[in-house]
Amino acid sequence: MSREATRIQLPTTEGTWTDVELREPRQWKDHPRPYASRVAFAAAHVVADPLGDNTPGAPAVVDWESTLAFRRELLRYGLGVAEAMDTAQRNMGLDWPAVQQLVRRSAEQARAQDARIASGAGTDHRAEISGIDEVIAAYEEQVAFVESTGSQVILMASRHLAREARSAEDYRRVYDTILRQVAEPVILHWLGEAFDPQLAGYWGSTDVATATETFLGLVREHADKIDGVKVSLLSAEHERGLRAELPDGVRLYTGDDFNYPELIRGDPEHHSDALLGAFAAIAPAASAALSALDEGDFATYDAEMAPTLPLSRHIFSAPTFYYKTGIAFMAWLSGHQPGFTMVGGLQSARGVPHLARVFELANEARLLPDPEFAAHRMRLWLEAAGAGR
Repeated sequence: MSREATRIQLPTTEGTWTDVELREPRQWKDHPRPYASRVAFAAAHVVADPLGDNTPGAPAVVDWESTLAFRRELLRYGLGVAEAMDTAQRNMGLDWPAVQQLVRRSAEQARAQDARIASGAGTDHRAEISGIDEVIAAYEEQVAFVESTGSQVILMASRHLAREARSAEDYRRVYDTILRQVAEPVILHWLGEAFDPQLAGYWGSTDVATATETFLGLVREHADKIDGVKVSLLSAEHERGLRAELPDGVRLYTGDDFNYPELIRGDPEHHSDALLGAFAAIAPAASAALSALDEGDFATYDAEMAPTLPLSRHIFSAPTFYYKTGIAFMAWLSGHQPGFTMVGGLQSARGVPHLARVFELANEARLLPDPEFAAHRMRLWLEAAGAGR
């Protein structure tokens, strides 16, 4: 084997180059059934059709075969699919007609494989909304659609509501109305400003403690209609405090891509379940860790999770809302999609050194199924970007 086949030179953020030795691929074990100790969802991305006109503002053209195949890859590791979330570029290129197709097709596939799926319902199909009543009507339309597919509902945060609300009472009015109507318990999503700056001040206050009180009041009143809450504020301290205050039977699904190992591990009183975009990038390692947790083997859990955290923290580094680019790049390097293209042209949202570091950290965590193939693709991409060497 040539030296080129076992090593790759990568550019760094300092303007230098680093010589990286390709690690041996790991043979990860399949785990097609759910886990006993934790509920775990991976928020999945969509694969753009490389021949489609996926320019910014154009209707999304999706490679459905690759998109659904990627979800089967997640299911083989025992993860449920969190569908049509921000990872799938909601509000960042995935339009409502594509969302409907995505949820319908993914729900059919999950049902055929007896797997769990939960899908996002929001208000983003409306270009303009005026007033709280229109926000409620928009939510009702999307919730009805998601329920019609057989998927569990994830009530996503709404940019429209963040613009129209004048007080915490406006948030309560919207969510009280929707939660009284849902057919089955939903997952309530609190997406932080780092993931979407247009959601600043959600729940009626920029003070997190005040917003949390409004949020908890809603959850306590509607506990029978809430399976769990997904919190994406990137604060382990806040999440630990919040989950201790949740009513019995309401799960906390961590959305903290910076601190998920410790939060899922938990403490003697409380733990978090998982609904993570990071799990789309680290599915095999997450599976190995959760399998160990099911056996009460915390040492192995920690050892399996530890190499994934630098990769996740890099993918989700600021500006965090561009993490989708790293997720798609990982999928391309791993052979799960034919090209590194994204709806809305979002493949341009991260620079060359950032994505080179994604490769380096994925290699270090042994998450590249075929390192030589991944290195071949990396070299081609660097050359096309004008950074070949």
